[in-house]
Amino acid sequence: MQKAYLILENGKTYEGISFGSTGTSVGELVFTTGMTGCAESLTDPSYYGQLVIFTFPQIGNYGIADADMESTGIHVRGAIVREFCEKPSNFRCDETVDGFLKRFGIVGISGIDTRELTQMIRDGGVMNAVITTEGPNYPLDELKNYKITDAVKNTSTKERYVVEAKGEAKYKVAFIDYGAKKSIINNLSKRGCRVEVFPYDSTAEEIMSISPDGIMLSNGAGDPADNTFCIGELKKLFGQAPIFGICLGHQMMAIAAGATTSKMKFGHRGANQPVKDLETGQVYITCQNHGYAVDVDSLHSIGAKLRFINVNDGTCEGIDYPELRAFSMQFHPEAHGGPRDCEAAFERFIQMMEGKSYAA
Repeated sequence: MQKAYLILENGKTYEGISFGSTGTSVGELVFTTGMTGCAESLTDPSYYGQLVIFTFPQIGNYGIADADMESTGIHVRGAIVREFCEKPSNFRCDETVDGFLKRFGIVGISGIDTRELTQMIRDGGVMNAVITTEGPNYPLDELKNYKITDAVKNTSTKERYVVEAKGEAKYKVAFIDYGAKKSIINNLSKRGCRVEVFPYDSTAEEIMSISPDGIMLSNGAGDPADNTFCIGELKKLFGQAPIFGICLGHQMMAIAAGATTSKMKFGHRGANQPVKDLETGQVYITCQNHGYAVDVDSLHSIGAKLRFINVNDGTCEGIDYPELRAFSMQFHPEAHGGPRDCEAAFERFIQMMEGKSYAA
């Protein structure tokens, strides 16, 4: 067994066992509390530039199924686990998590006290780190200076493409890809939407050239405020068609409307985040993956309505824009992996495209 080292920017070093690829990888250290969804997490573009701690004690016990991939490759910089399963048992399994990481050249480290690491981030906040099989020394100055850049540029599609509706095409959706999960597109397609996917740097004129019935803003990685061009184009799209934003799309829509965002201490990542609908009082268990949040206090002056909040910390989880025929959610209603409590959000979008009154 080959040794691997996890070195944190605060100087703390952990020795573990290498799995996946060998080498050195620097990233932002975050944790996810999901009990399932290993393949989905590894291939979620929202994890671009990050080293992910899996808090569940054993990863890969049902293996990796290619059908569960949310994109064409792995976007995490590295995986940190207590234990990985070498002999998964599941009829859908295509390969082990170890082989999956090796296939895409991604480093991993096992034999780590993930509880201690998670508590450290929970108490002190996210920090940079490095996984390396090349020895226990790494310049701390380089770790401290690491910053995720060009996340949307590096995860968005490079060319426009179309995903046809499953069955009769009833609606035409312009889908802006900021680093999208394929499950969001699939949820639209199975509801009769012909989805035309646009790169992140498409102009408002290009998007409206197809005369869409609705516009979807995808999830993605990084600081939403870095995407000034995208935000400028979103401003031009307001009021032209119903808009539904998820995750990064939710954050950028808020900035375009005049709100602000800020980085969270350790973010929300996992499939067990409680979210309350302020209109109905109902609490949902949701799937999330984000490190930034819309500032609640910044919503008061822009004509937006805070719709959902996180039960644990009171942060913004969803916004309604009645005058703009738009709404957004910080959490993932497509829920891959995770609970599907909130798939009705897609039905709401459908109703808005049908020209019905602003759907609740």
